[in-house]
This record gives sequence, structure tokens and C-alpha cells, in this order.
Amino acid sequence: MVIAPDKFKGSLTAAEVAAHVAAGLRRVRPDVPLVALPVADGGDGTVDAAVACGFARLRTAVTGPAGERVVAAYAVRDDTAVVELAEASGLRLLRDDPTPLTASSHGTGELIDAAIGGGATRIVLGLGGSACTDGGTGIAAALGARFLDAEGRPLPPGGAALRRLHSLDVRALRERLAGVTVVVASDVDSPLLGRDGAAAVFGPQKGASPSQVRTLERGLARLDAVVRRDLGVHAAGLRGAGAAGGAGYGALVFLKATIRPGIAYLLDLLGFPDRVAGARLVITGEGSLDRQSLRGKAPIGVARAAARADVPAVAVSGRRALTGEQLRKARLQAAYALTDLEPDPAKCMTHAGPLLERLAERLARTWLDERSAHA
Repeated sequence: MVIAPDKFKGSLTAAEVAAHVAAGLRRVRPDVPLVALPVADGGDGTVDAAVACGFARLRTAVTGPAGERVVAAYAVRDDTAVVELAEASGLRLLRDDPTPLTASSHGTGELIDAAIGGGATRIVLGLGGSACTDGGTGIAAALGARFLDAEGRPLPPGGAALRRLHSLDVRALRERLAGVTVVVASDVDSPLLGRDGAAAVFGPQKGASPSQVRTLERGLARLDAVVRRDLGVHAAGLRGAGAAGGAGYGALVFLKATIRPGIAYLLDLLGFPDRVAGARLVITGEGSLDRQSLRGKAPIGVARAAARADVPAVAVSGRRALTGEQLRKARLQAAYALTDLEPDPAKCMTHAGPLLERLAERLARTWLDERSAHA
């Protein structure tokens, strides 16, 4: 049996979810072999998932989204490094003091630089949980790109300053990235600009007021105009360009990255197809199983990958807001929620671990009979 959940945000990491599920299952069926494979879709928890699957965790001091020094982690195995934008440039690092106009992705570029310095030639960049709307210019600047105003001076960090962008120089960046392949793992399909773009959709989540959203939109539009003029690259309308405050756009333009569906790519990277072969059941899950999950979130990706291997999948979650028909279309045979046991959402958050173990016991009695001992 394979246990492949995402995190329960605010309560448990993906690895903790897997451990609690395993504990509950073992109380009912201690004889059933279990394989824990925590997963992520490119957002928060991507580095943790990679480490749980055999990557080494490395830490380094980098520039946080507001310019402060923070210690951030990335994961390495052989020549591949997994870098999670939320580690260095995440909104969670700002706590209750968002800085939407000046927040920068520079620290994420420093993580990439550290990974390249350590010998990585393939960078897997997970986008999600971003504090910034700078079009990925912070990442590019950390790798050697220069973004200049009309006087030839480097622009300060953040998306608002991009309104004054006059020219750019990517020669040093190109040298730094020679021989390096970058793959972006993201399930966000937004363009860079417009009502479905990085500023309009995600700016308010980062603390931007309506006027600040307009400021950030103008900055991103100016960035795209200069990129088209100076580099001849037209990427603003590409799917995923708006991910993580336009970091998807910056990765496409400056890192020459390819964008892959987050959960599908990471399942391959983490070895899910080999782990699921011959299993009797896959258990996946996340904190809230709802309509957003259907847009390519981790549990649905896991269920579809399990279906391709002809293995049934069930889900555990904090709350469940999908119908039986929606679950079936998503290739999930059943879904179990903590709210089935405890109707108070606050208690579900604070007691998620013990409740999850009880839920796993119920799941085991339903799905595991004596024939499952060879799972």
C-alpha cells in the first residue's frame, strides 16, 4: 500500500500526514506493508517531499522577500536540485507585514545560484506561496541580470519599481546558466497580465490594495514591453506566466525554463510510478478536498497516476466538499474527512494527527481484508 498525501495546511506536513495514516492503518492491519511517499504540487512542502523521497536537504542564508536575511532550504540528488520559491520568497516569511510593492524573489535566485555552485545541472523550481509580484526579476538579478532605469542605475527590488524599467542586460545571467536546465513545476495556468494575470488575481492575496494592484500591473506590463523590445521574447500570454507573481514569466524569459504540470512532474521525479506498481491501494489527501482540488492539485494527480497503474485510490482530508460524482470523475474511489469524526473545524486543526489516525483505522476496516497482506 502506498501513502502519498500532500500537507494539511496549517496542521500537518505531508510527511506527518503519511506517518499518522500509517499509524492508524497499523493498529488495524500491522501485517500490511506500507510505503510512505509524501508529495507536493510545486508549492509549499515541495522540498520536504523531495527530502522524504531520498534527496538531501541543504540550507543556506539568502535574502528574504523584504530584504532581511533568512535561512532557506533546497534539496539535491545527483545533478538535480529542487528549489521551492516559498522557502526564500514566501508570503509566510512576512507574517503580518506584507510588502506587496517591494517584495522580491531575489532569495529564490540565490538558492538556484547555490545549487548551481554545488554542481546541479537540472533545477526543478516549484512555484507557490509567493510574497512578491516582481515578474521573476529578483530571481534573474540574483543570477547576474541587470534591470536599469533611464539613468543606467539598477532598479530597487519589487514590482512597483518595474514601472521605471528602461533597459536590461542578461549577459552575465546567460553565462551563469550555461549548461543548466530549468523546469518549473506549477499548476497555475494564469497569464502575466490582465484580469486573470499575476497582479489582478494574486496581488490581493499578497496584501495589495486595488491601487497597488494597478501599480504592480503597470510594472509587469513595462517589464514585458522591454523584454519584447530588447530580447524579442513574447511570453506574457503563455500559460503559467502569471504563477507566483510572474515568477513563471521570469523563468520562461530569463531562465529559458519549461513549465510542467506540478504534481504530474513531481510524481515522476519522486518515483511514484515505480512505488505504485503492484500496490493494492493508494491513500492520498490534503487539508481541504474541494473544487480547487479538481484543478490539478496533488490528490487528484495522485489518483489519476494510480488509475494509470490500475490501482484504486482513496483520499483523506480535513474537510470534504466534493460530491460522489466529482470524486469518481477524479478517479477517487472514496474520501474520508476529519469532519466526519469531529464537526468543529478548529478542533480538526488542533487535533489533526489523532483524528487522522482514527480515520485511517476506519479506512483500513473498509478497504483492507486478508487478501491485502501482499499489497
